[in-house]
Amino acid sequence: MSGPRQEMTETALDAAIERACVILRLPTIRQRYGEVAGIAGRQQASYKGFLTELLSLECDDRETRRKAQLVREAGFPRFKRLEDFDFSANPDVPAALIGTLSRCQWVAAGQPLVLIGDSGTGKSHLLIGLGTAAAEAGYRVRYVTAAALVNELAEAADERMLTKVIGRYGRVDLLCLDELGYIELDRRGAELLFQVFTEREEKNSVAVASNAAFSEWAQAFTDPRLCAAIVDRLTYDAHIIQTGTGSYRLRSTARRATRAGNTGQGPS
Repeated sequence: MSGPRQEMTETALDAAIERACVILRLPTIRQRYGEVAGIAGRQQASYKGFLTELLSLECDDRETRRKAQLVREAGFPRFKRLEDFDFSANPDVPAALIGTLSRCQWVAAGQPLVLIGDSGTGKSHLLIGLGTAAAEAGYRVRYVTAAALVNELAEAADERMLTKVIGRYGRVDLLCLDELGYIELDRRGAELLFQVFTEREEKNSVAVASNAAFSEWAQAFTDPRLCAAIVDRLTYDAHIIQTGTGSYRLRSTARRATRAGNTGQGPS
């Protein structure tokens, strides 16, 4: 090695590395090169070995940041993971199927998913958990309630921005639509929602959580033909999971309280 760089002091070298990492946007290398250099020196690692370790750390952290960004962009209202779902509190939920769905092949295939059950049976937890798994697998995910989506579409239509908004919802890999059936939709609202489903049909996945069975959806979609068309869009080649009627939240809370009580018991 020759030239002025050979005579640089440790301080100057550190400054040069810091500057290069800022310019190249390598925050992990900037933070950890000193630590890795020390380990490499003690282990008498080769230059290639040292460089490989640094680059691997940067790549791993970049992937972690990318996953976290995709989860944030999904807009989930709260943090829920599938690992935290207590299947023993709701035996109606098929744990094996949820495990299969967590691997996200259904998202890659553009298949729909419908979660149907009473309030408190874990639908939203599963919806958010599966959406989080998809985001962490690298898919673009968007969470929204049915009411919020219909309101957004109606405002976009009034402002002549409907095509743009429908296109935006059409491009995400997985649309998680919560609380479908909780409110009654007029014909206009149902038509707007239908346009989103049509835009995504057989291309990108839709996951829906509803407290009403398909036979009861006519109460939410006042136009029976639109209701039938929406059901058709959401059930073709779909995964349909019935979460039952017993409150998952109550049973899960009771189980946690029992475990806490047992843990707190000491010798008398």
